Amino acid sequence: MNKTSYFLSLILLISLFSNSTFAQEKSAIGKIETPLGNIYIQLDDRTPNHQKSFIELAENGYWDSLTFNRVIPNFVAQGGCPDTPEGFKDPEYLLEPEFHPELTHVYGAVGAGRDDNPRKLSARCQFYIVQNKDGLHRLDDNYTVFGHVIKGMDIIDQIVSVKRDDIDEPLTPITLNVSVEYLSTAEIEALKNK
Repeated sequence: MNKTSYFLSLILLISLFSNSTFAQEKSAIGKIETPLGNIYIQLDDRTPNHQKSFIELAENGYWDSLTFNRVIPNFVAQGGCPDTPEGFKDPEYLLEPEFHPELTHVYGAVGAGRDDNPRKLSARCQFYIVQNKDGLHRLDDNYTVFGHVIKGMDIIDQIVSVKRDDIDEPLTPITLNVSVEYLSTAEIEALKNK
């Protein structure tokens, strides 16, 4: 076999392998470790800026010293950064909304928090998980949904049930350790069924 034939054969093999079922695309899965157990979030490709932001903050350890700071039964478990009277003004931590008609506030939806700014800019640092089993559709098209819990809603149900103060902050802090894992479709299915 001459060199040209060898290289053409090699290119063909690489092409076949990359298009085969053996080469599986991996999805970004957010993993939130808490004292009550782990929560796994599938980040949605239809909200690329929120997905990228979540991955960046997780990989930089941004949330690892923070907590679920607002927990309300039949509403949400919210974490990442505390509410402030001033709202979120730092442009580095604001994102344009990414509303999508199929991404709504159903049970287990993961959304980006924000203050009452008229442009509905998301606060990158704050996220919430819908715990209301009927969903919170009044929030649709007002807050960006960028993911969905694929395992660990039993943990969220426990989190919103803890004792809390008059501003809905848990009396015993529920710490966060947030990371990202890259899993194939088969690995995601195995995780869901664990």
